Amino acid sequence: MGYMNNESGQNNQQNDPVAAIRDGKDVLLQAFNWESHKHDWWRTLDRKVPDIAKSGFTSAWLPPPSHSFSPEGYLPQNLYSLNSSYGSEQQLKALLNKMKSYKVRAMADIVINHRVGTTQGHGGMYNRYDGIPLAWDEHAVTSCTGGKGSKSTGDNFHGVPNIDHTQQFVRKDITNWLRWLRNTIGFQDFRFDFARGYSPKYVKEYIEAAKPIFSVGEYWDSCNYRGSYLEYNQDSHRQRIINWIDGTGQLSAAFDFTTKGILQEAVKGELWRLRDPQGKPPGVMGWWPSRAVTFLDNHDTGSTQAHWPFPSNHIMEGYAYILTHPGIPALFYDHFYDWGSSIHDQIVKLIDIRRLQGITSRSSIKILEAQPNLYAANIGGKLMMKIGDGSWCPGGTEWTLATSGHRYAVWKK
Repeated sequence: MGYMNNESGQNNQQNDPVAAIRDGKDVLLQAFNWESHKHDWWRTLDRKVPDIAKSGFTSAWLPPPSHSFSPEGYLPQNLYSLNSSYGSEQQLKALLNKMKSYKVRAMADIVINHRVGTTQGHGGMYNRYDGIPLAWDEHAVTSCTGGKGSKSTGDNFHGVPNIDHTQQFVRKDITNWLRWLRNTIGFQDFRFDFARGYSPKYVKEYIEAAKPIFSVGEYWDSCNYRGSYLEYNQDSHRQRIINWIDGTGQLSAAFDFTTKGILQEAVKGELWRLRDPQGKPPGVMGWWPSRAVTFLDNHDTGSTQAHWPFPSNHIMEGYAYILTHPGIPALFYDHFYDWGSSIHDQIVKLIDIRRLQGITSRSSIKILEAQPNLYAANIGGKLMMKIGDGSWCPGGTEWTLATSGHRYAVWKK
């Protein structure tokens, strides 16, 4: 019977969009940066799969797989063509097969807010899609970006036609494409790009139809600043992200931009920021940890774009924080693979401790210290950690040092 139960468990996960969210044990890797398209990427990643698996990652987020007007993949045109600047469809399929054999899920970057047209239509703009699969006309494009469709249900992504998700034919075509990525190509997880651009109710519909194992949305807007000073209270910022998650029927997680914004100021000697007025972590993680994907940098904030980078001399404190805390931690490729073997190995040690101590996205947390130069917390009663210059260690003989490095230490029970 044991074998049977295991089998049915596997199948349930395949068809249950919140199975991985419930499990709470995911550790994600963003497996690319802004320059990856220059480096024969599907082949490059293929060689890294054994290390990605051995390091404890459950899912790796890959760059957008479709043919794109820009080499990075974020201006898609022919969605069904998987020959891109990252490599050929054949190389991509080989990579996905290898990931599957190593039990690392492949996360597709889903860019469906906008799409570059092939021919000029209404108003002389490139807002028709003649000659390629999903040959939409101007009614697929929002009226606010030069099409004949309805008004956008979110914010505009400027400079290209934005897709009108209120149209039933558009949703049907996107759904079929997502099912194809999921069932034929073999992507198991989805990351929704520019999630501010369209209503989260459509994300709900797409997840219900294509049944990814895990989904995460990029709902990125600015934190609350007064000039260049980050306000202590970011409740309205995290509430907007939470409203988006709610709008997806709670089926999707979201990147915890609130935690990123606060953490990267906190590590500069303002660690008091890491406790909100209720004594909880101040990001989305403090309110809804099972839906909060915590991270330090991505291809936009870091890499060569560097729109909002985490201070580079503090990244190990940042990872000591997100890898010991509730939420779903996501690691950035550059930090893990390009910043030297010492950082790679320190991160792997933290991932190991997280797994061995049974820390999940929903683990309880008790913040013990939040002073300018010292932050300390007890997570799940099984792990203690501190970051900052201040000296601190847990009382009681049951705690032993599990790992430590520059400005961080972790103890286990």
